Amino acid sequence: LKDIEYVYSEFYNKLEIARFDSNVGKYVGYTEYGVKQANYWNKDTSYIAMRRARRETYCLHNIGNW
Repeated sequence: LKDIEYVYSEFYNKLEIARFDSNVGKYVGYTEYGVKQANYWNKDTSYIAMRRARRETYCLHNIGNW
């Protein structure tokens, strides 16, 4: 169960601009705009806590279904 990973990506015009990875624990930007957005989102501790909690509530909860 420890190797389960939650990944949430943000796209604009079919280009990935930023991604939240539960193993990293924060957003990482892939474009100039994505880096700015990732920094903004990473400063919001409640938003990051929500994304981190998604791993437990979504991934671990549904592990028996797969």
